[in-house]
Amino acid sequence: MVKEIKIIKKSVFNDHRGRLWTSWKQSDYKNLKFNQDKISISKKNTLRGFHCDFKSWKLITSAYGKFLLVAVNMNKNSKNYLKHNSFIIDHTNPKTVLIPPHYANAHLCLSKFCIFHYKWSYKGKYVDAKKQLSIRWNDPKINVKWPIKKPILSKRDSKSKFL
Repeated sequence: MVKEIKIIKKSVFNDHRGRLWTSWKQSDYKNLKFNQDKISISKKNTLRGFHCDFKSWKLITSAYGKFLLVAVNMNKNSKNYLKHNSFIIDHTNPKTVLIPPHYANAHLCLSKFCIFHYKWSYKGKYVDAKKQLSIRWNDPKINVKWPIKKPILSKRDSKSKFL
């Protein structure tokens, strides 16, 4: 595990109505100011990413479903450059993953559908998709062992470059 990435396991309250858990509290992230939340809804075998900018923190969780999350260190000055970590994120076992700047991330929906929720923290203006680094999902330099050979991809992701 690359130490810059943090996994936060959540306490869950269960009763006859269902379950309740807190995905984040500002007091847990005193040094971060979250600017926006994003939600992507994907069907099974959809792979989104790799996407990266060099100033955004991302706090990621599953609002519903199960997905494989992969984070890759893109900081050329780091001893962990191009090292990646993989996590199974599932709403039935709540946890959040905090990914720092300089990391590309991608996720693959493993269940019938997934609701991927992430909070963004950054200084200044948002780095839109046209200015983000996009890397091919199956780049051999990253060498992720995805459990699928032909994922469903967006135009952007299918045209992403290899490193």
